[in-house]
Amino acid sequence: MMERRRMDAALLVLLLGHLATALEVPLDLPQPPTITHQSPKDYIIDPRENIIIHCEAKGKPHPSFSWTRNGTHFDIDQDPNVTMKPHSGTLVVDISRAKAEHYESVYQCTARNKHGTAVSNNIVVQQSRSPLWSKEKIKPIVVQEGVSLVLPCRPPAGLPPPIIFWMDNYFQRLPQSSRVSQSLNGDLYFSNVLKEDSRNDYICYARFPYTQTIQQKQPITVKVLSKEPADERKPIFLIPSGPSSSKTVLRGQVLEMECIAEGLPTPEISWTKVSGDLPAKRTSFLHYQRTLRIVNVSESDAGDYRCTGRNRLGSVHHTIHIVVNAAPYWISGAPRNLVLAPGENGVLTCRASGTPKPSVTWAMNGIPIENSPKDLSRTVDKDTIIFTVVQTGSSAVYQCNVSNDYGYLLSNAFVNVLSEPPRVLTPANKVYQVIKNHRALMDCASFGSPIPNITWFKDSRSSTLDGDPYILHDNGTLEIHVAQAHNSGKYTCVARNSLGIYENHIYLEVKEPTRILKQPEYKVVQRGRSVVFECKVKHDPSLIPTMTWLKDDGELPDDERLIVDADSLTISSVTENDSGEYTCIMNTTLDHDSASAQLTVVEATPTPAVDERPDPPTDLELTDQKKRSVQLTWTPGDEHNSPIQKFLIQYEDIMHHRGHWHNLTEVPGTKTTAHLKLSPYVHYTFRVLAHNGVDFSRPSVPSRVFKTDAAAPDENPTGVQGFGTEHDNLVISWKPLSGFQSNGPGLHYKVSWRPVGGEWTTVTVANNSKFTVSGTPTFVPYEIKVLAANDLGDGPEPAIAHGYSGEDLPIAAPENVQVMVMNSTLAEVHWDPVPSKLIRGHLKGFKVHYWREHSLHKHNSHHMEQILVFSGNHSHGMLPGLHPFSLYSFNVRVYNGKGDGPPSHTQQFETPEGVPGPPTSLTVTNPSPDSLTLEWSPPHVRNGRITGYSLKYQPVNNSNELGPVEELALPANETSVTLSNLKYNTRYKFYLNAKTVRGAGPTIPQEAHTIIDEALPVSPFGNVTSSVQEGGALISWEYWGPEKNVYVEYIVENSEDEEEWQKELVNGSQNIMLKGLKGGLAYRVRLVAKGHHDQSLHQSKELLVTVPAVASRQVDIATQGWFIGLMCAIALLILILLIICFIQRNKGGKYPVKEKEDAHTDPEFQPMKDDDCTFGEYSDNEDHKPLKGSRTPSNGTVKRDDSDDSLVDYGEGGDGQFNEDGSFIGQYSGKSVSRDTAEGHESSEAPSPINAMNSLNSFV
Repeated sequence: MMERRRMDAALLVLLLGHLATALEVPLDLPQPPTITHQSPKDYIIDPRENIIIHCEAKGKPHPSFSWTRNGTHFDIDQDPNVTMKPHSGTLVVDISRAKAEHYESVYQCTARNKHGTAVSNNIVVQQSRSPLWSKEKIKPIVVQEGVSLVLPCRPPAGLPPPIIFWMDNYFQRLPQSSRVSQSLNGDLYFSNVLKEDSRNDYICYARFPYTQTIQQKQPITVKVLSKEPADERKPIFLIPSGPSSSKTVLRGQVLEMECIAEGLPTPEISWTKVSGDLPAKRTSFLHYQRTLRIVNVSESDAGDYRCTGRNRLGSVHHTIHIVVNAAPYWISGAPRNLVLAPGENGVLTCRASGTPKPSVTWAMNGIPIENSPKDLSRTVDKDTIIFTVVQTGSSAVYQCNVSNDYGYLLSNAFVNVLSEPPRVLTPANKVYQVIKNHRALMDCASFGSPIPNITWFKDSRSSTLDGDPYILHDNGTLEIHVAQAHNSGKYTCVARNSLGIYENHIYLEVKEPTRILKQPEYKVVQRGRSVVFECKVKHDPSLIPTMTWLKDDGELPDDERLIVDADSLTISSVTENDSGEYTCIMNTTLDHDSASAQLTVVEATPTPAVDERPDPPTDLELTDQKKRSVQLTWTPGDEHNSPIQKFLIQYEDIMHHRGHWHNLTEVPGTKTTAHLKLSPYVHYTFRVLAHNGVDFSRPSVPSRVFKTDAAAPDENPTGVQGFGTEHDNLVISWKPLSGFQSNGPGLHYKVSWRPVGGEWTTVTVANNSKFTVSGTPTFVPYEIKVLAANDLGDGPEPAIAHGYSGEDLPIAAPENVQVMVMNSTLAEVHWDPVPSKLIRGHLKGFKVHYWREHSLHKHNSHHMEQILVFSGNHSHGMLPGLHPFSLYSFNVRVYNGKGDGPPSHTQQFETPEGVPGPPTSLTVTNPSPDSLTLEWSPPHVRNGRITGYSLKYQPVNNSNELGPVEELALPANETSVTLSNLKYNTRYKFYLNAKTVRGAGPTIPQEAHTIIDEALPVSPFGNVTSSVQEGGALISWEYWGPEKNVYVEYIVENSEDEEEWQKELVNGSQNIMLKGLKGGLAYRVRLVAKGHHDQSLHQSKELLVTVPAVASRQVDIATQGWFIGLMCAIALLILILLIICFIQRNKGGKYPVKEKEDAHTDPEFQPMKDDDCTFGEYSDNEDHKPLKGSRTPSNGTVKRDDSDDSLVDYGEGGDGQFNEDGSFIGQYSGKSVSRDTAEGHESSEAPSPINAMNSLNSFV
């Protein structure tokens, strides 16, 4: 009986399986909670940051959230460090006041509403740990060269495990190879060590990824001892040990196996799978073949793997047995939500697998299903729950838990019992675009309970679309496998269920494919020339194309020489680097096409260049003819060594303007086609001109005539406006269309107008650009439009312009006019606005007319009207520049475009007193040595009642420095004053101003001098002194005179011509240095002050300044640098001469010595022969004799007694010496001078340098 029930259940699953379609329930409908986001099961946190445990869910109504911690309820309100985000179940733990490890627990989130309860996975929260390395003292490792070596790392256990790497003291990774490599556990293995492996900085580092910290092990020192060449040996595995081992890995994880062998030479590692082949796409070898890595492990990867270590002495093998287990995994996906209508059936399936086989348990709303309320419509059969004839109120969330020893899967799936008419979720009127001959997919996503049935119709809806070429998918999508142009159109999808029907319209547009019609061609170009790659494309006109060029499958170089146009690529001044493959790609939003060509750059061959203007283009051809456009192509003429820069395209309208050529457009010189936009109703003829660096070419031969058809206007007149020229009319004007804009014969305009809110009135106007509407009310707003039309129809609907009928003068004046006097020169006028209907036009502003009646001081009339205009809608304005202490009248008027309205009632106001103007005049009379009289006239502009005058004065010296100020207050009725006790012969400045109660006005200045008393003629100069210095004579003085032009005059004493006085201008100075005076002369010096031409000169007393004679400067020539240099040169020459003479003498040359008994002739007058450095007087008869005193006897000794004239006689006795080469070094010093004095003669030897210097010094 039980077996029969299982079979029935299986059949029911098969029969009802198609009903178990997972639907997305719109959020505006009631539904149980669904977990949308949660933290991972194993959640490792950073202990330095706040803990955030995610739990988000949706549902209708929005679910509430709660948590369990280690299986018991977690009361969040009782923990001040934990908060839950609003409208969310996400927890935030503030660790600033608590330790993170306190919250290491297992958490589970629950989301519930009245329709059910969903639960999250168990979230295990653990904090990341990066412990320090235990302190240890590592002894140096000493090994013999050639042996194997393992450097242990043994990092501290962290969470998650650290990443291991070896580096040196300079943070450089240690080099690894097939001989030296790092194992999976982090140890460093040497298959054999070499002498160069010796170092003291093998450092193992551990990087902990969560905290981004790096821990360092103590450095390891390795010393390799070298000996005789190490013995070679065959391989032995260091790891793993033994002939075989086993390893367990989970399905979906990464399997890593390693074999590290030692030996000499270094062994090579290879891998094979004993029971099959290695999975090529998932297999990789790392660490120089020592590690075999297989990703995404599956059950098929179980079995035996063999690694082999081999060198020339032998090999070693190790077999690794791999066992693949599996944590639970879904076979056909997690259970899907069910939406059922009352009375429907459905199935929840929790189909999973694993190794070992997992167990399946069910829960409803978080409670084990066996403990949940009984439901006759629900049957649980292992991994399946079958629902039959469900009823309203049966909505719930079911949890499926699949687990084995290696993990678990937890999935929520709700059953939502709803009665809902159909709705289509795909947006209405959505447009699908597809390329011709491609697949078209049109969506009709829907929802309803019961599940709606989808049908499709096209255009007339004559029949459903359920056969070839249409394919209807289960989700409602309609597919056309190969779309054609006739498939374009309007489609309707209809969703039906027992509760209603819903229609949705969508549109399909089948576009023409993008195709490259003219592909770029292979080019061979000389270096320095230009090249053009053309790429002409045809595409659907409704799609926007984008041209992209590539070079060698990469982006074009960023070089201004490369210019990309709409259908070409131009490269100017080509270089060798430009060689390569160029690809043009034309992209649209739906498809693309591409083509490539090669560019080869060759060396340029020089040719003589003569620049001329280009030849005219030829072979004009019109293609791609349409109603409003045509494509013009041409062949360029010879460019004559100057590249063509551009082409100018001109046209002639032989119907309207025969014989007149007009510029249409320009294109770059690299293009030979142009797409021309044309106007209707024109008979076009085209011609092309080429332009290079010289000039334009002659025009090409015109093309054939291309006639465009007439059409209705494309546009309406611009500048439409309405205004009135009289108070009862409306003039409507516009800018007429040109002949090109008319698009056809019979151009006319339909002019329409209406008062705002009224009925339209329309008239037809031809051959005019304005129309006058008469009999309109004054200044009424109108709506206006002007439609262009011709014999082929009307243009587009025109825009509405706004205007007004004519204006008339305003009929009302501003009211409630008031004035506020701000100060003596400013007043503010206020008024109330005038109602719009009384203005009868566009309000332009207001005008204030005002005039000064008279001054309050004198009642003389000043009626000169002034007008201030205030543009715009103002209600007040300022009247500036008023006269103080005056009576003013004013009125206000409003004005519009027609003119001014009536004035307001004239009002008056008085301005208060102001400060007065300056006195009219100020003169100085009756000057005397110590007094002056000042006379003045009252101010012309008094601005009030004068209350008095203020007089200030101060002396001014000759350097324009001002002295102390004196001030006098004078009564208002006085017009003169005499100032006494002034300084004699002094200039004064005077400042006079008048006062009112508002203050003092501006001053009037004046200057004057006290005069010189004729009885006491006193010079204005005093304390005149002089001092003679090295640079000249310094003259100083004091001056108190009024004159500004002061001179120093000087003349040589006893000069007969008094007109020879020299002058030096010294204005403003108190001293001067007279330069250029001749020494040994006396000068008369005086100071002169000169006033105006009618004033006498003032002179100081004359000074007599004597300039001493300048003694001749005795220069000690012996201290002059040039003389010392000259003497050194002469001494050097004499020394060289002596050396040459001694050499000649030692060789037996002629060098006689004057005998004592010879004539007493001064040797300075004995000429010396140039050729042998001898004195000619003695060389003729004694050239055979040796030098006396140096005769050598046969015995080789020198006897002093043999000569009456010994060397001692010419020197200091026995102080004579011979140098190393045998030449004589005697003391030719001042002794010879004494001999000359005593004996009347001297020796004839050449003088020494010292004697020469002494003789020159005595000569000088």
